[in-house]
Amino acid sequence: MTVASQTSVPDRHTFYAGKSQPSSTSSGSFQSVDPSTAKPVCTIHTSSPSSIDAAISAARAAFPTWSSTPPIERSRILLKAVSLLRARNDELAKIETLDTGKAFSETSTVDIVTGADVLEYFANLIASGGLNGESFRLRDSAWVYTSKEPLGVCAGIGAWNYPIQIALWKSAPCLAAGNTMVYKPSEVTPLHAQFLAQIYKEAGVPDGTFNVVYGAGDVGGYLTKHPGIAKVSFTGQVATGRKVAGSAAGEMKYVTMELGGKSPVIVLPDADVDQAADGALLANFFSSGQVCTNGTRVFVPEKLKAAFEKKVLEKMAFVKAGDLADPTTNFGPLVSKVHHEKVLGYIRRGIENDRATLLCGGPEKPENLPTHLQNGFWVKPTVFTDCTDDMEIVKEEIFGPVMSVLTYRSIEEVVQRANNTDLGLAAGVFGTDINECHRVIKQLEAGITWINTWGESPAEMAVGGWKQSGVGVENGRRGLEAWLRNKSTLVEMGGAVPTVFAKL
Repeated sequence: MTVASQTSVPDRHTFYAGKSQPSSTSSGSFQSVDPSTAKPVCTIHTSSPSSIDAAISAARAAFPTWSSTPPIERSRILLKAVSLLRARNDELAKIETLDTGKAFSETSTVDIVTGADVLEYFANLIASGGLNGESFRLRDSAWVYTSKEPLGVCAGIGAWNYPIQIALWKSAPCLAAGNTMVYKPSEVTPLHAQFLAQIYKEAGVPDGTFNVVYGAGDVGGYLTKHPGIAKVSFTGQVATGRKVAGSAAGEMKYVTMELGGKSPVIVLPDADVDQAADGALLANFFSSGQVCTNGTRVFVPEKLKAAFEKKVLEKMAFVKAGDLADPTTNFGPLVSKVHHEKVLGYIRRGIENDRATLLCGGPEKPENLPTHLQNGFWVKPTVFTDCTDDMEIVKEEIFGPVMSVLTYRSIEEVVQRANNTDLGLAAGVFGTDINECHRVIKQLEAGITWINTWGESPAEMAVGGWKQSGVGVENGRRGLEAWLRNKSTLVEMGGAVPTVFAKL
């Protein structure tokens, strides 16, 4: 039995003021598609400009009440939402699998779980003084105190690879800080948004505090330019992020940008080859390679190349495509037809133009797919070796299950090559000398780094990219600060107002 056959999703409309609000039919619609079968799931009605205006107005109307609610009370409401998310984990995971094409074995253990963790973290943070300011004595007769104030109505623009997790990464600190939000999910994976809105409502979040609009880039652009929006938080590709950031900054809005990467995995000369191969597979084939932090440039010492490739080939047997509801399936299709064609194009260019050695995989569908999945957006997990830095598959973000293996001779060389990119989202090293691991990590130009592991981003860990990979951070204590503005007050208690205009 497939996930799709167990799940029914009604058509979606703009959600604001606590309920679904049908848009004008003239605004258009689009289909949500199951990537594993290429069959439509439901119709999503595009939010018209008037519907977006109404959603922003609802958020503005809710802001005074929500922002003035004591942090401890906001915390209790958000913790109830955490409880609802966890109670409905499997139900929501089926929606994520239907929408993204990720295996249920992944969505049921990662997507909702990690999103709920972040909401719980921020709810507990504001309950334990996370919104407290500071105070200090300036001089005998004066002191200064600061306060952390919410921004107002904020826009969250989500990505398609981790829909509900990203929605929670944005809405959790936003709401915890006392802001309200208008959220636009990716048009490729929009199904989660109303489910999350309904959970917030059921938990006691006031109507209008979390609202949902639907559509493509034009809807996101309308939100970004809207004078009623105080901040834009965007997750997506670099080219789009530049446009969003430029537009928002031109209107003097706050921004957080989490963008793409072309991250290096460095296998040090003393590394355990078996563990390094495990790390490389995790860094390339989890979520079918559709992760912004994926370590797609795998640097291996020349002397370890043969052993490393042997281990990778052995372990590829455990990357299993198939029925997404099967608990043994751990590799799904790509998210859409357009993205499928893009990734296939890169694989073909790797073979035909770059002339890299195809170690395994290729542009074909995985073998032994069930009949009902043959029309889905499937591709084999692919490994290229004998790669060089100037190859297209090495330089450009593919966002699919494509690993490039490169060799190096010295640490100084590999650090320089790893940093030779405009992107700086993530990086990692594998080695047994932990001091050497730290020394190499310190030299890598990336905002998220790992040693002897890959990919984990707990709620307590602030994450964000360097260079063209982003602006600001999400999660951790600094992640809350990104949704607040500072107010400083100086209090004079000396009984006299200092002035240069006193009588001489």
